[in-house]
Amino acid sequence: MSLLQVNEVTHSYGNRTFFKWQNRSKKVLSDISFSIEEGTCLGMLGTSGAGKSTLGKVILGLEKPKHGQILFQGHDIYTVDKYTRQKIRRDLQVVFQDSYSAVNPRMTAERIIAEPLENYEKLTLAEQKRTVIELLEKVGLGEKDLKKYPHQFSGGQLQRINIARAVSLKPKLIVLDESVSSLDMVTQTLILELLRELKEDFGLSYFFITHDIKAACMISDTLGVLEKGELIEHYNSKNEFFSSENPVVKEMRGSILAEHPRFRSIRTKSNYI
Repeated sequence: MSLLQVNEVTHSYGNRTFFKWQNRSKKVLSDISFSIEEGTCLGMLGTSGAGKSTLGKVILGLEKPKHGQILFQGHDIYTVDKYTRQKIRRDLQVVFQDSYSAVNPRMTAERIIAEPLENYEKLTLAEQKRTVIELLEKVGLGEKDLKKYPHQFSGGQLQRINIARAVSLKPKLIVLDESVSSLDMVTQTLILELLRELKEDFGLSYFFITHDIKAACMISDTLGVLEKGELIEHYNSKNEFFSSENPVVKEMRGSILAEHPRFRSIRTKSNYI
């Protein structure tokens, strides 16, 4: 049994006028199906507006799809009983793109990371503090950062805190929604290396949402491509992705810039015809 199964998921939003919602709806996901196995990372690639973040919200239980099922460890997350839903919430975590809006600015790093522990674990204050320090050290920070507030961290450091919070309960799956896209290239690389290490150390699985092919290839075991709400390709390896003849995928590959500006060329529409 797969850890996560997405079965024929379709989702749409109503069109709003100044006065009311229109009957017509805009389809943002169309008949999406795939699975994620334990201990693996599926990288979901797509341009802006392809439906990636909506798919992430559907998987997290934040937006019920119009049709289809989301099965997590064999349970439909939208029809399970209260007890099972609580267990799923523990085992299914998320790291969002904007590290600052994902935290309470009035909470210290210690309180941010301890929040899920307080909700799900019965630890003494000393045990909780020790666990938080261990998590901070795991993500490259330390005890000296316990009492700092979000504004006292860089974007990369605060994302490390968000990651520490996400792994604190040792979940089965973490949804990473453009979680490195707002960071500079050096910080991106460091965070991706951290995520790879945590995946191995904790036996995690990831659903990695991104528009960045390089980031996806650095962390993913399999790759999917969303285009206008449809899963147009699903590859079992990076080699399959880079050898694909799909025109959308070829255009995505053509958008990769060389590491050094000297080796970059200006691409025009004719390059993709």
